[in-house]
Amino acid sequence: MTQICMRVLCAFTAATLALGLSAPAHADSLTVKTAQGKIHGKTINEGKVRAFLGLPYAAPPVGDLRWKAPEPPARWKGVRSATEFGAHCAQNPVFADMIFLDSGPSEDCLFLNVYTPASAKSGSKLPVMFWIHGGGYSGGASSEPRHNGDFLPLKGVVLITINYRLGVFGFLASSDLAKEQGGSAGNYALMDMIAALHWVKSNIKNFGGDPNNVTIFGESAGSFAVSTLMASPMAQGLFQKAIGESGGAFSDVLPTDSLAEREKHDDQWVASLDVKSLTELRALPTGKILEAAGKKGVNGFAPDVDGKVLTEPVPQTYAEGKQAHVPLLAGWNRDEGSFMAMHGMTVDQWKAQAEALFKDRAPEFLKLYPGNTDAEALRSAIDYGGDAFIAFSTWKWLEAHRKTGDSPVYRYHLELAATPSKFHPGTFAFHSDDIEYVFGTLATRPGAVWRPEDWKLSDQMMTYWTNFARTGDPNGPGLPEWPRYGAKDELIHLDSTITSGPDTLRPRYEFLLQGMPRFRMQ
Repeated sequence: MTQICMRVLCAFTAATLALGLSAPAHADSLTVKTAQGKIHGKTINEGKVRAFLGLPYAAPPVGDLRWKAPEPPARWKGVRSATEFGAHCAQNPVFADMIFLDSGPSEDCLFLNVYTPASAKSGSKLPVMFWIHGGGYSGGASSEPRHNGDFLPLKGVVLITINYRLGVFGFLASSDLAKEQGGSAGNYALMDMIAALHWVKSNIKNFGGDPNNVTIFGESAGSFAVSTLMASPMAQGLFQKAIGESGGAFSDVLPTDSLAEREKHDDQWVASLDVKSLTELRALPTGKILEAAGKKGVNGFAPDVDGKVLTEPVPQTYAEGKQAHVPLLAGWNRDEGSFMAMHGMTVDQWKAQAEALFKDRAPEFLKLYPGNTDAEALRSAIDYGGDAFIAFSTWKWLEAHRKTGDSPVYRYHLELAATPSKFHPGTFAFHSDDIEYVFGTLATRPGAVWRPEDWKLSDQMMTYWTNFARTGDPNGPGLPEWPRYGAKDELIHLDSTITSGPDTLRPRYEFLLQGMPRFRMQ
């Protein structure tokens, strides 16, 4: 074990001992009964955590089950090994920083993983945290090392991480599929998430988790999914709290179109494959489908208002107060738009962009996103890029739930600039930067050399997140106070020194509410 890993373990020693979670797991505690049969897991993190990997929560969505709602998983006899990750879902390579520790891609990929403190047992009633990975609904998997379960369970929770169908396999909504499925099509990925939540409801007690205290949380597309599941009638009652990290289904970044719109576009895509029926379409090799899907771009396939998972646009559900009335913790990172720094920015370029984007509103825009020097123009480009990409939609989600959700809301802003690493140059609190802090997995980021303030902030964020999962309130002993997001617009600033105070960015978002150009991932 590296010296870095030893340091993070030491940071959690006090909390671990206080919770009585330091005892190593015995061999018999690694065999657990599920509704499908017995499984045998393993210990990780020097015996402090039990891991049960690659558990099927649904039948393989292959053959005739491709583009259908998930079916229940098969039962088995004897004891199933649960020591290796299941295959990650078929996908095109999109994000270079995604590293997988499983055997490879497959359409047979509906697996989840359970991580528990070593001492957890049936009846422990620990809060359950259900992680939905990001990746634009087109990439990612539960086997990424940055969200493994070595450390978060040491805070006294049971952690679930899942795979779900991606891209074309998760969201295709052609008219033939709608006819086959009684007027509804698409959203198979969201149905996968709901099926996994049902699995948790039925099984998590045997792992020491409380099926009536489940927190769904996710980052980027995973955060979009959290906001969407809160609006889905099919997911009601399956979770009691929600955490969103950088993203909400209130924008066109990952658009939720009507079924009619999706049928039109997806029928054109199906026609390009020269197939005559759904039977022929389902018989096409995985690789050929991925190759054709790749031509539609990163977000060529996304959720739709299908009439089942979603009965109306997500913002409408929140406006009418019909979303899940559960505590919400959400926010984003300071430099979500760091991609805007790739080509630089000058005063003249920024003024020209402002006039092109907002025309007669450009003077007001430039007051909120000023560019009087090249450095200031670059900073404003990063700020606007981040707002248009992620921050504005997350803000609208927070605002909507605050108004109609009848539940506590907590807002954060991650501001500690990252150190350089293999895939990121440093100096930014970039999109996805929060993941390793939340999971205590800083040591998994390739090439990064971490500072004491990083380890400290990671431990604080882990404690905030798990406190919230436990009680619906992130506050607790030894932490700076995190105020509720209420009438004073207060939020917490997660930095080397944590502070809180009123929102100073609200004027930007009120300006964007008046109208902004469509922003979509390319």
